[in-house]
Amino acid sequence: MDDGAIVDMFLSRDERAIDAIREKYGARLYTSALRILSDPSDAEECVSDAYYQAWDRIPPHEPRQYLFPFLAKVVKASALNRVKAQSREKRSAAFVELTEELENVISSSSSTEDEVESKELSRAIEAFLEGLPGEKRAVFLQRYWEMLSIKQIAEGFGYSESRIKTLLHRTRNELKKHLIKEGFLQ
Repeated sequence: MDDGAIVDMFLSRDERAIDAIREKYGARLYTSALRILSDPSDAEECVSDAYYQAWDRIPPHEPRQYLFPFLAKVVKASALNRVKAQSREKRSAAFVELTEELENVISSSSSTEDEVESKELSRAIEAFLEGLPGEKRAVFLQRYWEMLSIKQIAEGFGYSESRIKTLLHRTRNELKKHLIKEGFLQ
């Protein structure tokens, strides 16, 4: 079933829409959550939560052209929230490492008045990623979107971990220069 038909089912409040996304994207969403959480039962709960969040969020939105990224974002946010909750006393090393890698490039702001600037920042980052060569973009996204380890990325590309670290370091520097040029950083 195509994504447009699934979104139509959500808009008409047809409960089969959840079964349709479970069938079409369930395994990929579960894998994304599991990469972040490393606990199968927590990953399953995040995916289930995402189905019902989609039920609540799709009527105001119509993600016909981007249903999987829409769902993946919901799963990722749910998983990250769970990690934060679980690690209030004991911080997860992998989560801390990823945030530290990017915090020097992108500062986070929790103020609601910065929402417009945040959307513009998202567009600038998307434009930067679209301009990267395919392999460089894939490595960057695997690290920061899919949250794969350096080792996993290196194995997937057949490179050394050192080469992946260097590539990511250089890409973060390029991103920083791009954001300075676009006026988001000084």
